[in-house]
Parts: sequence; structure tokens; C-alpha cells
Amino acid sequence: MRPVADGGHGVAGLDARVRLSRGAIEVDVSLNAAAGQVIGVLGPNGGGKTTTVLALAGVLPLAQGHVRVGGETWDDGRRRLAPEQRRVGLMLADSLLFPHLRAVDNVAYGPRSRGTDRHRSRERACLELERVGLGDRAASRPHELSSGQRARVALARALATDPALLLLDEPLAALDPDTRARTRSDLAARLTAYDGVTVLVTHDPLDALTLADHLVFIEDGRVTQTGTPAEVLSEPRSAYVGTVVGLNLYAAQGDSHGHVHTATGGLIVTTSPTVGAVWATIPPSAVSLHLHAPEGSPRNAWRLRIASVTMQGQSARVGLVGDVPLTAEVTLESVTALGLQVGQDVWAAVKATEVRTYPR
Repeated sequence: MRPVADGGHGVAGLDARVRLSRGAIEVDVSLNAAAGQVIGVLGPNGGGKTTTVLALAGVLPLAQGHVRVGGETWDDGRRRLAPEQRRVGLMLADSLLFPHLRAVDNVAYGPRSRGTDRHRSRERACLELERVGLGDRAASRPHELSSGQRARVALARALATDPALLLLDEPLAALDPDTRARTRSDLAARLTAYDGVTVLVTHDPLDALTLADHLVFIEDGRVTQTGTPAEVLSEPRSAYVGTVVGLNLYAAQGDSHGHVHTATGGLIVTTSPTVGAVWATIPPSAVSLHLHAPEGSPRNAWRLRIASVTMQGQSARVGLVGDVPLTAEVTLESVTALGLQVGQDVWAAVKATEVRTYPR
């Protein structure tokens, strides 16, 4: 985790409660972070992530709640600063660069729009381009830059106004996988040197886990889980979070005998029983698939039906439905050897030692 820094923004960092209605969704989301920290915001489409970001930026007014940054109140439901009055930087999936302007002038547009003179704006733009590794491309126009370079120019523009709050809404979504990986690394390096608060909205778990100090999951307009990446990876607390961190997750009831009874009527056996309302997790890599009932005495074996087979590099994720719905991660050789196909019935086995439970 980054050390807390002041940097002139105030040690209070971000203190916000966003409450508003937008369409059919009622949003009630709290966000808190110290200066210098990155909050990763994740959730399904339509859950309220972008609505929250737009409220922080001042584009959407609060019905109730507050937005305070660096000790300054931006919105309290009564008095509200307009977007241009807020020390906020915004970067979207579409870099939205002016096509007719060179990179340096695109970046200089930010400080120029806030009243800085032309000379100082260009000086600051050159500095920000150097910081994102594009000092040698200052004279290039957007069509002469790669998608990753355009994203870095957009980041430089967002930071050139000295924002107290940096809002990144899916900033890497439009990039191809290779460019995304390189740009993610560049973004991480630049955010390390930024002393304001960053709110990063993303659907990509890797973006969130590698860039953020703290994760916030928003579903149906509400926060369903918060914590450090390590805490969330260890104990997901909703089906969506379980999917994001790559675990099979079940809301269940556990007894003192190590039996876990799922809401779908399935029975899972564990060697570390937790009594009462529990979450139970099974790593996809711990699931083995068989055409016939597995030999020996596995503590967990279920006959399930294949609902999907998705290739991922040198492995495949096999979605299974039945009393205990599962996702299994197997090698491509296993897919071929077993002839796995959608609609086929197979046996899935899991060692009791691979099942983890913790209180709900």
C-alpha cells in the first residue's frame, strides 16, 4: 500500500457518500481513501459504478450525501460545486483527444481551460508527457500515436491540472491485450508518484488487483464488499466477487461434522467445518473431471452436466450445472482426452481439503 501523502491536497483524502437515482437504479455508495491511495471500483454493468464517478465529478447532482476531497466540500446535497470548480481529473476508455492538436497541446488544454497562460500550460504539458514516457512524441498528433500512447496522453492531460481527485473510468478497456499490459505498467508507475486520490473503475480483475490499494464492489447500486486485494481474494462475499477472483463460491449452512449444505440442495464436505451461515469456496483448479464415478473415496463427487467450455491459453474453463454448480479449470489435453462437450454428463471430484469455509 502506498504511503499517505499530503502534496497540498490535504490529508483528509476522499470522503464521499453518493446517494441518487438514475433511471431504475437507486445508488447509495460510500467511498473513503487517504491521499495517495487508489480505490478500485468493480461491479456488473448497470450496477452504479459510472453513476458514482459522474457524481464525484459533479456531472450528476446528489439527492443526499456528500463529497469531500482534501477537506473541501464539493457537494453536500445543498451547496454544490460545478464540475469546472472541482479539482478533478477524468480519463475514460475513449481518450477523447482533439484530433487536430499535437500531444503537447492536448495536454496543455487542461491547464489552459483553468486559466493558466499558454507558456506555462505548455511547460506543464511537456513535463507531464515526460512523466508518462512520451516526451519525444510531444509534436505528434493522435493519429500518429498508438492506442496505448493515446491513453497515456489522456492520463497526462488529466494530471496536468493538479487534480485532488483522479477519476479513471475503464481507462484501458479499448486497448488490445499486449498494449493493455504495457499501458497498465506505465499507469502503475505514474500513479505511484501521484499524491491525490485515484478512483479506478474497471471490469478487469488484473487492473484492479495490480493498480488498487483498496477494492470496492458495487452491485445494484450498493456496496457489497470492500477490502484490500488480499482480503477480497481470501474471502469473497458475493457471487459476482467470487467470479471476479476466480473462485466457486456458495452461500450455505455448515455443521460441526464438516457438511456444507448449499442453497441449491447440494452437499459439500470440508475438513475445516464452520457452523452456521457460511461462505464456501472451491478453486476451479481443484476440480477434477471424470467420465465415470471416480475410484477410491473422494469426499466430494457429483454427477454434473457441462454447460460451457471456454479456452484460455493452455487451459480450459468448464462450466458445470447440477446440485453443486462448478467451474473447473483443466488442461487442453484433458478436454481432448475426455472428449468434453457441452451437454455431456461428467463426474466432478474435489478433495475435502480444497474446500474453505468462513462465516457470512
